[in-house]
Amino acid sequence: MQRKIFVVFLFFTLTNIQVMGQVPQVPQVIYFADMSLRLNEQARREIQADVNALYRNATYFQTKLDRVNLYMPIVERVLREQGVPEDFKYLVIQESSLIPDAVSTSNAVGFWQFKKGTAEEVFMRVDNQVDERKNIVSSTRGAAAYLKKHQNHLDNWACALVSYQMGLGGARGYFKDQFKGKRTMDIDRNSHWYLKKFLAHKIAFDGQTGRLVSNGNFLHEYPVKGPTTLSAVAKTLGVSESHLKEYNKWTNGQIPGDRTYVVTYILKDIAPVRPAIASSQSPTPDARVQPARRNAQGFPRVTGNQNKAVQPNEIRVNNIKGILALKDGSQTYLANQARVSERRIRKANDLKKSDPIQAGQYYYTKKKKAKAEVEEHIVQPGETLWQISQLYGIRLHSLKAKNRIYKDKDLQPGMVLKLRGYLKRNEEIPMARQLPMAQNPAPPQNREVAENKTPTVTTSTNSGSQSSGPAASPPPRQNSEEYLVQPGDTLYAISRKHGITIDQLKTWNNLGDDHIIKVGQKLIIHK
Repeated sequence: MQRKIFVVFLFFTLTNIQVMGQVPQVPQVIYFADMSLRLNEQARREIQADVNALYRNATYFQTKLDRVNLYMPIVERVLREQGVPEDFKYLVIQESSLIPDAVSTSNAVGFWQFKKGTAEEVFMRVDNQVDERKNIVSSTRGAAAYLKKHQNHLDNWACALVSYQMGLGGARGYFKDQFKGKRTMDIDRNSHWYLKKFLAHKIAFDGQTGRLVSNGNFLHEYPVKGPTTLSAVAKTLGVSESHLKEYNKWTNGQIPGDRTYVVTYILKDIAPVRPAIASSQSPTPDARVQPARRNAQGFPRVTGNQNKAVQPNEIRVNNIKGILALKDGSQTYLANQARVSERRIRKANDLKKSDPIQAGQYYYTKKKKAKAEVEEHIVQPGETLWQISQLYGIRLHSLKAKNRIYKDKDLQPGMVLKLRGYLKRNEEIPMARQLPMAQNPAPPQNREVAENKTPTVTTSTNSGSQSSGPAASPPPRQNSEEYLVQPGDTLYAISRKHGITIDQLKTWNNLGDDHIIKVGQKLIIHK
């Protein structure tokens, strides 16, 4: 008996030693959001102790890591859409360990740990039917709105992070104007504990995110406009009602019709998508299925003064004048908010008189275009033709005509719709083999993307490209890329994305040790 106990003890000891051997070490400088945080030795040791503690129990860490990698693709996407640095994704781990119905001692609830009043301030519904604090999409949008509001006052993402714990008033009193506008901070034993705890989570999980969940699960999204029930949605998705209840603790089983909600569910793989429209002359389903692909990211593109998005003439949505709806309600309210006629609101957005306005959604105040900026869109579960037309700023009748599809019931996930050209005569709508929804999500109705949200592009060997940093970047050479810095980017994140070192990135772009990259800055990446 003693020998068995010793063997079990030895097994767990060796397991933990193995995990501890993989514990990341805290560097002297941590890049967070658009900032450099410089740690003295005491602060570094303090944060390292927290990192070690997170890794101490291998089983517990793997369980948490599975939840992280299940939900994180959705968290990252929503933060990008809302214009909040992706580094804040580690905050949701710190707050709730991504347990949807987590409740704190102060009665804060859900993924991002909101109290009821604060949740309602950022347009989340909390009542006996729906609690959006337990919805990963809604709560992440709410957290992003909350952080952006505080950032507008504090002008320092590290201070905004601390304000998440102590409130805006508390943070302003604590920091004063000491760090306002600063992009470099020194972290020592007197720095706020909440920031240091966050940095420990960032270091602990940074190299672990983006991996597959150990059991191969993927979290899928399914936008639903009620009124309906989880039972009805379960039948549509081909999963059990109990399964949906487990991954949608935000609802009591009823989905109201006041707005679009996102239902999440688990699938281990993607079933082949059969063609929705077929004829006796059409090719076989397999012949029409295209290779796996993703939709273009960053739509709708929102530019202008996003801090005043609820005011008229302040933003453009897909390069069309638009506005962010402040409240749920009638078209009359939105027309008054935008200072235009109801007729213009309906015409610009392809709305019927009875269609309600949804808070947090972008609407156009000028006519949409006949074609979109991108060539195609892959239909996601639950999408409608109207949602797709709003997403890209294309007129609804143009979208229908280009694809010769006129009713939502004829849409099926995986259809590749044309957004610029037209289907040829007798041409069938092609089908794309879909990627996991967590990587290629259905577009939600509330998107806010920072200006210049441009993907990495391959450039020619033209010289003369300038960095917005202190010195000119070296000209791109053969097999080089020009990368445009995005909101939330850090040198570390960019180096990981391209499989290079930070030192290489600095050398290629003449960046000093204290240089802070800026959104819109061009960096050269040599392959």
